[in-house]
Amino acid sequence: MERITFERLGRVAKIGLNRAAKRNAFDLLMLRELAQAITDYEEDRELWCAVLFAHGDHFTAGLELNEVGPAVASGAPFFPEGLVDPLGLQARVRTKPLVTAVQGYCLTIGIELLLASDIRLAADTTKLGQIEIKRGIMPFGGATMRMPAMTGWGNAMRYLLTGDMFDAAEALRIGLVQEVTSAADLVDRATALATRVAAQAPLGVQATLASARHAMAHGEAAETAKLLDRTREIMKSEDAMEGVRSFLERREAVFRGK
Repeated sequence: MERITFERLGRVAKIGLNRAAKRNAFDLLMLRELAQAITDYEEDRELWCAVLFAHGDHFTAGLELNEVGPAVASGAPFFPEGLVDPLGLQARVRTKPLVTAVQGYCLTIGIELLLASDIRLAADTTKLGQIEIKRGIMPFGGATMRMPAMTGWGNAMRYLLTGDMFDAAEALRIGLVQEVTSAADLVDRATALATRVAAQAPLGVQATLASARHAMAHGEAAETAKLLDRTREIMKSEDAMEGVRSFLERREAVFRGK
């Protein structure tokens, strides 16, 4: 791929935005390559967690609206049919966990990729902005739905309706990110967290994600109706039996994703 790097590190996939000369601004090719990279991660049974990061000084300066805008206006799909949607809005949604680490400018789609992730980190020098309102349009990658749910209505509207920039400390305060690190430590810390996730039973991790997402989307009662069925299915797995054995034998479990 031209705009995205993909590296396997044990059970962890490291997916890198690789258009640093353009501040990792997304054109159509970069959007499609990111979808392909996340699909490759999703389909590889040996990979249990992933890190999304950016090469260079900036996570992303946003979308190249001169190319992406007309495509959206024409009704053309952002991502090819059959691939996982990195924004989690279309038919094929990622089922495995994703840690995202941002630095420098993190604008528009950058925040929406954060919101679509499961664990989020920022370098202490990060400058964030959902600035579509300043361009005469609105966010269309999930921010209008997810930012109020994750940060609270007032915090979300403070930035969605003004397009004002904010820093990593503010992102931490409102719950948009879970940790702030130095830029030098950012990717290593994100990879360490992904490695911790990948050390757990992958079927249990994926079921936990599915349960939490279903509850967020459909309400607690809807997920309560499904919860015992999910639990029973996981309890039939080889990994669940290994978890019990490791507890009784006082050792670390060795999971196989079965």
